[in-house]
Amino acid sequence: MAEAFNSLFKAELVRNRGPWRGTDDLELAIAEYIDWYNHRRLHGELGLIPPVEREAQHADTDTARQPARA
Repeated sequence: MAEAFNSLFKAELVRNRGPWRGTDDLELAIAEYIDWYNHRRLHGELGLIPPVEREAQHADTDTARQPARA
């Protein structure tokens, strides 16, 4: 899984959006890419919703299943 992500990362960001003026530019681009990947990309295995939305759904479902504590 890590190798697949690394290949995707290099193809989508490093090769397609370069050349970079310096490491500061590349570091900022990496942070933006990781934010997009974790929060806004549409994930096919999750029903074309962003991962962060699925996490929220899971948290809501998990909270609803928990019995009330006295």
